Amino acid sequence: MLVIADAGSTKADWLVHDGSELVGAFQSMGFNPLFHNADIVYAELTGNEGLRSLSLDAKEVRYFGAGCSSPDMNAIIADGLQRFFPNARIHVEHDLLASALATCGNEEGIACIIGTGSNSCWFDGKMVHEGNYGLGYVLGDEGSGSWFGKQLLREFLYNRMPDELLSEFSTAFGLDKAAVVDRVYRQPHANVWLASFTRFLTAHPDHPWIKELVRDGFREFAKYCICDYPGYGRVKVHFVGSLSFLFKARLEEVAAENGFTIGKVIKQPIEELMAYFLKEGFSSEMPS
Repeated sequence: MLVIADAGSTKADWLVHDGSELVGAFQSMGFNPLFHNADIVYAELTGNEGLRSLSLDAKEVRYFGAGCSSPDMNAIIADGLQRFFPNARIHVEHDLLASALATCGNEEGIACIIGTGSNSCWFDGKMVHEGNYGLGYVLGDEGSGSWFGKQLLREFLYNRMPDELLSEFSTAFGLDKAAVVDRVYRQPHANVWLASFTRFLTAHPDHPWIKELVRDGFREFAKYCICDYPGYGRVKVHFVGSLSFLFKARLEEVAAENGFTIGKVIKQPIEELMAYFLKEGFSSEMPS
């Protein structure tokens, strides 16, 4: 039985296939080894009744996660997974590889993630080549949910939103400066909290101020995470994540401004990942 997981900082999607048919689709919280340890992974999965019912039958688990960018980080997640799936061979890889396999397949291209955080890589059809990106929500994550959350809160607290949006934002969230400062600087998982404000963007997609804010975020992402690659204009640039999917029109505008061609734009890579590994075989070696 093959288990595929695609995990961001907010949530994880899981698919389970027995080689003949899909036998389960589940969700859990997302695990990031920068914030979570193996005990948290095991405890969260143990509380998932659907996954628990299949845990002993799993023979191979392929987990792709945010923050899984080094052997030490990967080992944290792998430890929790091995406890939960004791009979399975465990693979833990970066979520950039998931995006590359789901969108590029075996072709050369640039694979991008725009979700709670943001990142990109050059994929040569076999291997991922990471750039100097993925700096996290404090220094980077351009165009991501956490980036947009910061802009919205800043403009709200500085009273720089259009009046009609300012009033609605205040009513919807009931925040003041003290509450925001406490939540961002003193509470855990500020990146996920910041990203939660993107629902305000998606509630007003056609407002001119929102359109320009989204364009600005995608311009920042293009500047640092796409146009820094030599030859970025000769390959397709693919995107994974809800924001790129929901605001594809703004993304296309930024692509035209910067001279790159958009390929696939998908909300979640999990189904494409399952199809990839079913085609390649459960025990095929993963690109790295």
